[in-house]
Amino acid sequence: MFDLKTINLVIDQLSEERGIPRDKMIEAIEGAVATAYKREYGKRDQIVRAHFDISTGGVDFYQVKMVVAPEEVRMDGDESPVEEGDDRPHYNEERFLFLEDAKRIKRDVAVGDELIFPLEKKTDFGRIAAQTAKQVIMQKIREAERASVVEEYGGKEGDIVHGIVQRIERGNLYVDLGRATGIMPYHEQIPGERYRAGERVRAYLFSVEEGVRGVFLRLSRAHPKFLEKLFELEVPEIASGAVVIKAIAREAGGRSKVAVHATDSRIDPVGALVGQRGVRVSTVMSELGGERIDIIEWSEEIKQFIEDALSPAQILSIELDEETHRAVAEVSEDQQSLAIGRGGQNVRLAAKLTGWSIDIRPVGGAVAAETDENVAKAEEETETNEEKSDTVEEAGDAEVKS
Repeated sequence: MFDLKTINLVIDQLSEERGIPRDKMIEAIEGAVATAYKREYGKRDQIVRAHFDISTGGVDFYQVKMVVAPEEVRMDGDESPVEEGDDRPHYNEERFLFLEDAKRIKRDVAVGDELIFPLEKKTDFGRIAAQTAKQVIMQKIREAERASVVEEYGGKEGDIVHGIVQRIERGNLYVDLGRATGIMPYHEQIPGERYRAGERVRAYLFSVEEGVRGVFLRLSRAHPKFLEKLFELEVPEIASGAVVIKAIAREAGGRSKVAVHATDSRIDPVGALVGQRGVRVSTVMSELGGERIDIIEWSEEIKQFIEDALSPAQILSIELDEETHRAVAEVSEDQQSLAIGRGGQNVRLAAKLTGWSIDIRPVGGAVAAETDENVAKAEEETETNEEKSDTVEEAGDAEVKS
């Protein structure tokens, strides 16, 4: 009935290229020819199934009937009102068989079992039936391919994936991941990064969604978890569980703060992430386009945690208001700009990292309000302090090299 060589060739090709299992392909063929048979030769309410023998190319057809008890169905002519919650189907002799009648055919049959009855073999299907079979096969292939993609990438959800930039449409980045295409929306991209078609890119797979139009793989390079996963790749202590990332506050493309904790007291968690001569953190920063990363040690003592989160500023004291979950950090005047940061970024990230609202207060002064004037002044002083810091670092590097 079928050209076995062609069928096997198609099955092998789809199995290799799209990852569709052979049994799913055979199931699709059986469903298609069963649909064609019912359309051409079957009755309206029949349940028709087919068995395709891949070794001979022959197909056998069967009618399926469900064994039911009389009380499980509504009989034709039953005019009694349907009670709420009564979802019993109407009895149809093409679909159902009463238990008493079924036992005449098979003694050990029970309610809920299926009985199959052979149907006459047919090999000649009309044009409409053949077209229907083709549509069913294509639909089954799409469903099997979708299930295969979900199975493969569902296991990668929450991991970093590699792909090649396919195209950019309306700010959305489409990435070829091999057997599927990932979508990176504009707000999940790192500000300032530019992408070209054919360029390799790494991203965090944060969502695998199955919809009517297919499977959508949502990617991100701005997600805090992307930063965490990059450190997992670079720091063996994180992979082994000796160092744990407790919290991350990130403004993609600008600056991030990472709080770490060592489960082994012999390990310096901050040093583990920084690496010898800063090689580990530098590798992560280069992947993120030079994004600045502050690494601090996590502490159960909230005052200590907030103080470290506000680094590089030196904090004199911290007052906590447990009811409002607000902290006031007191600093010297020359440290106020560092504590606030450019555009308020440092204190904003510290608040995200610790989960506390943080206000900065200079010694003997009022809590610093984030007015345009104060922010502008803080930005100017921050830039000056950062330039001084860079100069010191460069001098230190030169001294080491000499």
